[in-house]
Amino acid sequence: MPRPIEALVHTGALAHNLARARAQAPNARVWAVVKANAYGHGIERAYPGLRAADGFACIDLAEAERLRALDWRGPVLLLEGVFEPRDLELCSRLKLWHAVHCEQQIDWLAMHKTHEPHRVFLKLNSGMNRLGFAPAAFRAAYARLQALPQVDEIALMTHFSDADALRQGADGIAHQLAAFGAATDGLAGERSIANSAATLRHAGRTALDWVRAGILCYGGVPDFPEHDAAHWGLRPAMTLRSKIIGVQQLQPGDTVGYGSAYTAERATRVGIVACGYADGYPRHAPTGTPVLVDGARTRTLGRVSMDMLAVDLSALPGSGFGSEVTLWGEGPAVGGQATRLPIDAVACAAGTIGYELMCAVAPRVPVTHT
Repeated sequence: MPRPIEALVHTGALAHNLARARAQAPNARVWAVVKANAYGHGIERAYPGLRAADGFACIDLAEAERLRALDWRGPVLLLEGVFEPRDLELCSRLKLWHAVHCEQQIDWLAMHKTHEPHRVFLKLNSGMNRLGFAPAAFRAAYARLQALPQVDEIALMTHFSDADALRQGADGIAHQLAAFGAATDGLAGERSIANSAATLRHAGRTALDWVRAGILCYGGVPDFPEHDAAHWGLRPAMTLRSKIIGVQQLQPGDTVGYGSAYTAERATRVGIVACGYADGYPRHAPTGTPVLVDGARTRTLGRVSMDMLAVDLSALPGSGFGSEVTLWGEGPAVGGQATRLPIDAVACAAGTIGYELMCAVAPRVPVTHT
């Protein structure tokens, strides 16, 4: 039989989470963001749950081609725009919308030969300081685009750096909202400024014409641990699960795994799980990282190795060889009640974020969708 580890993608949860984005921003249209292979869920697997979106946003042309191959005929937005002039040819053929964040991209558009003008999203650097035109250069960039026959409609966008929390002790988005308002005042075009965090926390101030629903579509929480998925009404779109393939009985002073990173202080039953860092589970997850065994919460012990990790079975006498282990996501029902381990709780224990865990699931892990 195959190794027991598997990842499940929950179509119903994706649809539910997308609906939550709509509920947060009822007057806006919603981009379902499917960059990074739909945050590790797989574009083709995620698509049935997200097809009610008004558009899909991605990073590269290959992702856009996959969306068109699924027969999606609605808007597709390239969030970083094109990377070289010939990319515009495929944008024309696939009818892609694309961000414009630098002068070089405007230069390429000016040289591009097309029968159908492009829809572009002109990006303002309102304080994130990654991509986008500085406020002082924004209107000139808008005027350049407006003068090009290769350009049809111009939408306006920016990206928040601190929508998930305070910034230096103050409102996390106020400075960027002010910068965006000043730079775009009087300019025609639809606006898109809200990412997942802004959509959940600041929809009344940021849900303009379009919101960009990324991590929230997949049940991840941008402001964990201040809020969890239950607070925002989100459901996990991915479950990573495996089984216990061995049991060891430790005595006081015995250690577990490489580096003897865990030493038993008392008699301890240890379950060995078929999951390791080669499957995408974080190697740096310390002793105490939460895990479910047969739906009951327990903890990891010692270092995560390439193919295995250890869990504490001391308080679970009924669990052992063959028991189901939920690394994150939906666990088995216990006493008629659903069990769940938020991916954000695992990520927080490991000193990272749920986004990384989703995207890091290794190709060797079989993935199915429910």
